[in-house]
Amino acid sequence: MHRNDSRDATPDAEPTDTAARPGRAPFPDMVWVPGGTYWMGSDHHYPEEAPAHQVTVSGFWMDRFTVTNEQFARFVEATGYVTVAQRPLNPADYPGATPDSLVPGSLVFQKARGPVDLGNVANWWSYVPDACWKHPEGRRSSVKHRRDHPVVHIAFEDAEAYATWAGKALPTEAEWERAARGGLDRNEFCWGNDFTPNGEHLANTWQGYFPWQNLREDGHEGTCPVGAFPPNDYGLHEMAGNVWEWTTDWYQERHQGNKGKACCIPVNPRGPATAQGSQDPSTPAVTLPRRVLKGGSHLCAPNYCRRYRPAARSPQAVDSGASHIGFRCIVRP
Repeated sequence: MHRNDSRDATPDAEPTDTAARPGRAPFPDMVWVPGGTYWMGSDHHYPEEAPAHQVTVSGFWMDRFTVTNEQFARFVEATGYVTVAQRPLNPADYPGATPDSLVPGSLVFQKARGPVDLGNVANWWSYVPDACWKHPEGRRSSVKHRRDHPVVHIAFEDAEAYATWAGKALPTEAEWERAARGGLDRNEFCWGNDFTPNGEHLANTWQGYFPWQNLREDGHEGTCPVGAFPPNDYGLHEMAGNVWEWTTDWYQERHQGNKGKACCIPVNPRGPATAQGSQDPSTPAVTLPRRVLKGGSHLCAPNYCRRYRPAARSPQAVDSGASHIGFRCIVRP
């Protein structure tokens, strides 16, 4: 494994497993994530990641890779499912929207031609009619040669529908972060504390100045095939970068935290019980509830979004996906 020798050598660096591996995986390409207590969140990066606090999760099986275009195509073929991005829009749900924007489609990243105001996401995001999982950049694009890439333009409802069909579930934020850390507790990245140990890129992220200069030092621009980068120490690939991944937790601005005592460590926490208060504070006018995305994507860059870390989190409206949002599933024994 590509562990980093600078990882924290703390007494609780690998918590005691609270649930032994229960035999064979229930489905192919699933790996066992041992249960245990770990430090969730971070006090050293974005404010929504704080406070760092201990949580305990039970062991579970997790997909080794994010769900691919090929897998999602099998689901659609078997069920006839139509994703949220492919459905007509109800004008009553989008007051003030122009008629040309009330057509099926999704948000697509479009690289800027030069430096732009990073405070205005419209400088690189565009709503593209007919953009969906099988036409990632719009009607003239195709996943024909990207069958092993993660499926994108997935809304929360779409991810849940696939998981139910597959006999699986979506992870909570605490489960996802436990899996991403790979047993390296309180480390910055999935593989240690050095972003590029020995000069090697271990995730599909953005090198250069976002959103106009991608140096492609990791060998990729846009999504990459699943399994393109080494797994973490639990055997999970691309838990950082490539695409953001859905969790079931409603978003809240900060972690609730705890007092750090054994009696107060939450077990299998699931975030807020309701969607109330789950709106994105950066867009207060948009009242759609948000769930937590984890993992960062190929668009995360040092000058804009250092969210290719296990502790990082982002709010996403439940009714929409984008060209950098996918998911993977779990099975709880």
